[in-house]
Amino acid sequence: MFKKILLWLLAIIFSLTLLIGGAIWHNLESRPWTINFFFNRVVYELVKDSPETLTSLHFLEGFGIKGHQSQLDDASPESTDELFAKVKEYREMLLSYEDLTEDEQLSKDIMLYLMDYAIELEPYRYHNYPVNQLFGAQSNFPSFMDAQHQVHDERDAEDYIARLHAVKRKFSQIKQGLVIREENGIIPPRFVIDRVLAEMNEFVDKPIEENILYTSLKDKLAKTDLSTDEQTQLLQQAKLAIADSVHPAYQSFIDYFAALGDKATSDDGMWKLPKGEQAYRAALKLFTTTDYTPEEIHQTGLSEVERIQQEMLTILAEQGYDTEQGFTAVMSQLADEQRFYYADSDTGREQILSDYQTIIDEINKGLDEAFRVRPKATVAVKRIPEFKEKTSPGAYYQQPAIDGSRPGIFYANLYDIKATPKYGMRTLAYHEAVPGHHFQVTIQQELEGVPLFRKFAPFTAYTEGWALYAEQLAWELGFQNNPFDNIGRLQAELFRAVRLVVDTGIHAKKWTREEAIEYMLNNTGMAKSDVVSEIERYIVMPGQATSYKVGMIKILELREKAKTQLGDKFDLRDFHDAVLKNGAVPLAILERIVDRYIADTLAR
Repeated sequence: MFKKILLWLLAIIFSLTLLIGGAIWHNLESRPWTINFFFNRVVYELVKDSPETLTSLHFLEGFGIKGHQSQLDDASPESTDELFAKVKEYREMLLSYEDLTEDEQLSKDIMLYLMDYAIELEPYRYHNYPVNQLFGAQSNFPSFMDAQHQVHDERDAEDYIARLHAVKRKFSQIKQGLVIREENGIIPPRFVIDRVLAEMNEFVDKPIEENILYTSLKDKLAKTDLSTDEQTQLLQQAKLAIADSVHPAYQSFIDYFAALGDKATSDDGMWKLPKGEQAYRAALKLFTTTDYTPEEIHQTGLSEVERIQQEMLTILAEQGYDTEQGFTAVMSQLADEQRFYYADSDTGREQILSDYQTIIDEINKGLDEAFRVRPKATVAVKRIPEFKEKTSPGAYYQQPAIDGSRPGIFYANLYDIKATPKYGMRTLAYHEAVPGHHFQVTIQQELEGVPLFRKFAPFTAYTEGWALYAEQLAWELGFQNNPFDNIGRLQAELFRAVRLVVDTGIHAKKWTREEAIEYMLNNTGMAKSDVVSEIERYIVMPGQATSYKVGMIKILELREKAKTQLGDKFDLRDFHDAVLKNGAVPLAILERIVDRYIADTLAR
């Protein structure tokens, strides 16, 4: 997982260099003469060996460069060793650049933060579960092939099939890391093993013609100009590849985890692992970009839960609900009202997707008073693929392709119709799409005049903090005038506050999975199916869930700071420009950016 984090932190390609050839890089084996050239070199070196990252960016294909798209990433422990060594080498080179402009210094500080943290992670590189029920290798591979590998001609299809064969080698490499973890006492909780075994057994037991790897290729081929005979031949090759390579790769994992089950326990938190306390603090730093302790985050969560619940109870009392029995009781009553749900059918689910798009289109037309900068790329709404929606979160966002060939996508989980109450849809659309993730991520990706790595640096506290801030902003701008829509907004914020409590509870205070589920059920009013998948997510992705509220609180603090110091000179559009037009950054650097904006505004 840490290798993926490092690649994602610098997941952008220096296209011009790739196009003009390797000779330039031969001449740059010594220190590049400008810091911007250095930035591009680092990114090139770290990304060129990740064919999956190159495919996800989908930039080279437009220039006819496709050598990478028949391959999968090297997932061996040795390749991760090499990656850490490269980061250390480049860090020393970065420190040698001095006498920089203000913008160059900002870029240097951002990259230095990434490198320092990458090095800090190295001792804990095995403190994770590469095969898990949420984002494990076993589900990432079919998702990657379905969503990222594009097929426009015979070559693309042949490369798709080559990747089906390559998964056998990749899973074998991942298994090497699993064995190292096992030898060091890093074994997933029993429920994780049960979940992934059920998922993988279902995957291999399904007829090949119904497997997503087969159906996805079939759907893609149908949109090409290939003849029916050519499509049939390619599909037959894919069928053989699934039988000869994909299924054996999955069976190897099945056999391993079936044998591992006896060694697993029901302890869920990082505290149970060797050096687990230190590893959890490192995870919190990764996701919050702060040095907050688990206890500080836990206490912030408790106070925010109390504040938000009181606001919700006040609104519900005004709407005629009996709140005397307390928060849990009134939220249960609200959840039982059929008027807030769509029909539990294909038609109902199609209507949900349509209504999400309507909500997005509506707010997109009404943001002029809050923003000057706007994204160019569009956003579409899709259902999370059914094969993995049972263990997926309520929603997630996928950024657009850099070449414009694919829009941003807001994926909605429609597995449990009760998990999509109508009063929660607006705030979820604002979070995942506009003015949330799609808005911020796409603006960052479309920035001009910044080093390319900054277009893709995904500091979670910033990106998730912005998306949660966007929910409140939409309410402040008048897009949730219905009291129940505001309940949905507050419930979503409450959900993020509860996360501060349960994440630290699980990983630092030794809460069990069941205790965390009970707390979240009692304090959010969410559907149980959502609560279970969320708690299980926090267990396999420690710290990530704390980033949302930490980031939101910081952005609101900075906005209030700007309002107080600027008075009549404060313009919300200027504040948003300052926050958005530098891309994602650590929260301390964001504060520095806002301070500069305040000083510049006062000086006018």
